[in-house]
Parts: sequence; structure tokens; C-alpha cells
Amino acid sequence: MKNWIILSVLLVATILANIPKTMACDVCGCGVGSYYLGILPDFNKRFIGLRYQQNRLQTHLGSNGIRTPNSTNETYRTMELWGAWNFGNKWRVLAIVPYSFNERTVGTNTLETGKKNGLGDIVVMGHYKLFDDAHTTSSNKLLMQSLWVGAGIKTPTGTYDTSEQSSAEMGAPNNFQLGTASTDFMINAAYDIRLMDAGVNVNTTYKINTENKHDYRYANKLTVNALAYYKFNIKNKVRISPNAGVLYETQSKDVLYNRFDVAQSGGQSTIGIAGVEINVGAISIGGNFQSPLSQNLADGRIKAGNRFMTHVSFSF
Repeated sequence: MKNWIILSVLLVATILANIPKTMACDVCGCGVGSYYLGILPDFNKRFIGLRYQQNRLQTHLGSNGIRTPNSTNETYRTMELWGAWNFGNKWRVLAIVPYSFNERTVGTNTLETGKKNGLGDIVVMGHYKLFDDAHTTSSNKLLMQSLWVGAGIKTPTGTYDTSEQSSAEMGAPNNFQLGTASTDFMINAAYDIRLMDAGVNVNTTYKINTENKHDYRYANKLTVNALAYYKFNIKNKVRISPNAGVLYETQSKDVLYNRFDVAQSGGQSTIGIAGVEINVGAISIGGNFQSPLSQNLADGRIKAGNRFMTHVSFSF
């Protein structure tokens, strides 16, 4: 078991040390690219719940990120039905069904607004628990570790607007979508280590995008987040877990017709996260605030704003 623990730590360290320094966009978690997992609610068998996420972007910026009369403010609001089911002690299935409310305003004219509401791309992921270890240290403290690995599929259930792609062919971004019109795949690893009530959770997802029927391919995307947390147990009835950490996203430029890079795509961002999780019996509620620490999106032509997420979940 000690060998498994050492290998797991090396695996997580290798993932963090070898993040490719390419460019990224789906973009900074907005639009069709938001599948942030973070710390799952506490549950033994299964849970179901609702998550709400809100992300903001400024696009069509001029050189050096200067706003122009054609610059836009984009807001992406997503309500997600999500849940997970454990099968035995080793297997887990997770599903996310998003419904999005997208809004875009051009320049300072609030009357010139575009909206898109509808079902997004449904995600199903399966995980296997590679190991789960708990033992007492030499100082008589409880040390617990677990490592889940898995893979998933994103189905093309969301509407894809080809007029946005036509704009992308002319140099605009292609983020203002409900779906990608492509079947995409994900691999994921989630590692958690906790000494008594203090712990660290590391979650890594690599999303492999395929070309859709309109000859557009969103670039593959790597997401890594690490969160430190502390569990406060109040009278064995309420658990409050504040957490803080960083999220890193990177992605190369989108591709048209299997050969042309999309100008306003690509970039990378590092985001600070602060949040809290609260468990009362079978009910879990939580949320976090995410603020960019550094970013370089679409060669400075896109700027990501703050975002936040909240959820309520029920385990049964």
C-alpha cells in the first residue's frame, strides 16, 4: 500500500509539473467549456443536486486588450442537474445535464443584445477508485488518501449556431454557443489527501474534442485545480469546510476545416478560488468565488471576468 501512496503522489506531481504551455479557449470555463468538478459533496451511495454557475467575458477587444465600439460583454449562466452513483466500493458514475442562459451586449448599447437559452451538452463520466487508504501516523493522527481515475463522454445535445462559426471564419470568437455539435471525450483523475481535518484535493481533467459536422473543432483542453480545505465538525451534526486554491486552464487554438486556426481562440488562465462546503445530514450546500490571477486569452483579444458557482445536493 505504501508503494501505491508514493505512486499516487508522484502521479499528481507529474501532472502539475507537465502542464503544456500551449494556449487555451473554450474560453476560461465560459460557453460550452464549463465542466468544473472541484470537491464533490460528501456521500456514500449516491447524490443528486442542482448547480448554478455564472461566468463573464469581454470579447472583440482591440490590441493590448483595449475596448472598442465593437467590443462585447458576454454573460454565461448555467443551471446544471448533476448527480453521482457509487456501485460497490470501487465504481462511480457521474452525470451533468446543463441548461444555459447566454447573453451578449455589443459596445455600450444595451439595446443591442443577443440571448441564447437552452439545453447544453450532457456529460456522463465513469470512475474507478484506484486506492483508498486510512491509517494512523507515528504521531497518532489519522491520515486518509484516495485516488479516483475515470473517463467520460460529452454528447452533442446542445444547439450549435452556424452563424457564430461564420463569424469565427472572419476572425471572431466562437464561444457564444449552447453546444459544440461534436462528441467529445474526457479523462479525469481526482486525488484527495487528509490529515485529521485538514486536506488537499487535486482534480485534473483532459478534454479531447472532435471535429463537428460543420468542420469546426474546438481544441483539446486541460483543466487542473488544487484546493486546500479544513473540516469543522459541529456537534457531529454539521460539517463546515472552507476551501481555497487555484484553477489552471490551457487550450490550443480552435481549428477550421482541419487546417485553419481560429484567430480569436486559444489562451491560458490561472484563477484563484475561495469557497465553502456545508453538510447537514443528507443535505449539502456550497459555493465558491473564482477570480483570474493571470490570463492570456486569444492573444489579449478576450478577457475573462470573475465567476462564481453554488450548489445544493441531496445524498440518499
